[in-house]
Amino acid sequence: MTLREDAEQIIRKSIRAVLPDEAVRKALEGRKFGQGKLYMVAAGKAGWQMAKTAADILGDRLAAGVVVTKYGHVKGEIPRTKCYEAGHPVPDENSFLATQAALDLAAKAGAGDEVVFLLSGGGSALFEKPLVSGEELRDVTEQLLACGADIVEINTIRKRLSAVKGGRFALACGPARVFGIVLSDILGDPLDMIASGPAVPDSSTCEEAAAIVKKYKLKLTDEAWAFLRKETPKKLTNVETQITGSVSGLCRAAALSCGELGYETIILTDQLNCEAREAGRFFSAIARTHQNAEKSLAFLAGGETVVHLTGKGKGGRNQELALAAAEGIAGLVDTAVFSFGSDGTDGPTDAAGGCCDGHTREKLAAEGVSIYETLRDNDAYHALEKADGLLFTGATGTNVNDVAVLLIRR
Repeated sequence: MTLREDAEQIIRKSIRAVLPDEAVRKALEGRKFGQGKLYMVAAGKAGWQMAKTAADILGDRLAAGVVVTKYGHVKGEIPRTKCYEAGHPVPDENSFLATQAALDLAAKAGAGDEVVFLLSGGGSALFEKPLVSGEELRDVTEQLLACGADIVEINTIRKRLSAVKGGRFALACGPARVFGIVLSDILGDPLDMIASGPAVPDSSTCEEAAAIVKKYKLKLTDEAWAFLRKETPKKLTNVETQITGSVSGLCRAAALSCGELGYETIILTDQLNCEAREAGRFFSAIARTHQNAEKSLAFLAGGETVVHLTGKGKGGRNQELALAAAEGIAGLVDTAVFSFGSDGTDGPTDAAGGCCDGHTREKLAAEGVSIYETLRDNDAYHALEKADGLLFTGATGTNVNDVAVLLIRR
């Protein structure tokens, strides 16, 4: 097998190990629900997959359901459930329409009824009813994404401009009880930040939100500022939540797969949180340190890097990470760096991530492509396309952050 084939096998096995089906099944099978009506709402990039499993288990107990997920992620009909596709990472009109459908469903739930709430990454954009205009919400979201804010900072702002985030969806479900099953896509699994915490009390404060606006010099209207000064729910009495998966499990699965292929494997961290291109350069530094290794090695880092937009190209954080590593590993024998998103999409592209080896820089130079200029324009997608370095998985049905891997084969 080639290094590329090793990478693709590691990706397939890693993703398969963290699909939400089994986790949802464990959370629901044997659980005793009351005699009232049972409703279901699923939001996030893994929403359809989680809802399908839940509906199969709940059967005729399920009165009605709503799913809102990313475009291209609905894989078929689910009994008694309406499925919607919407915008990500920036919410669109379909996000608002689908969320209103979920709120209409929640309004039907009364005392003694229960709402199974299935939440996964991407829910911050997909599950949204803005308190400001949709245009301003999209503008604020785009500002946050472009300035390099991390996901906790982004969600601290978004939840204050929303009628469903920061615990407000749970309030809308009252007096019915909410049983939340959460697939975590945020480092450390902070429940109130995953998809901006629609059904958990909010731990962030107005002061923190104001500091983020100042830090990144965000442009807000007076109306948005007024909502930032209103505190979110700090206590909820009708919610029970269970986390079903996270990036640490993805890292363990990737490490196991590397081991099966003969690599001695080290998980460097499952808390990676830095600029994508800096992470790529770090991996290339590790590669140079171990270029004379006598045995096959694999180094893994899981988490979620960020991209500070300086250009107008096409790409995603995983593609930037891989391309940034290409400069440092140029000329190294049997060495590759690849990085992928567990949901199968990296940024606003159809690729899951990118893969570069010791020949990538040479290939790009022959095409007249400068890695430095490409990264400055945030155009990793088109560069990797020319070097056959794009990774494709299609929508996976899960979303537990990213994993980057350095392979040195001997």
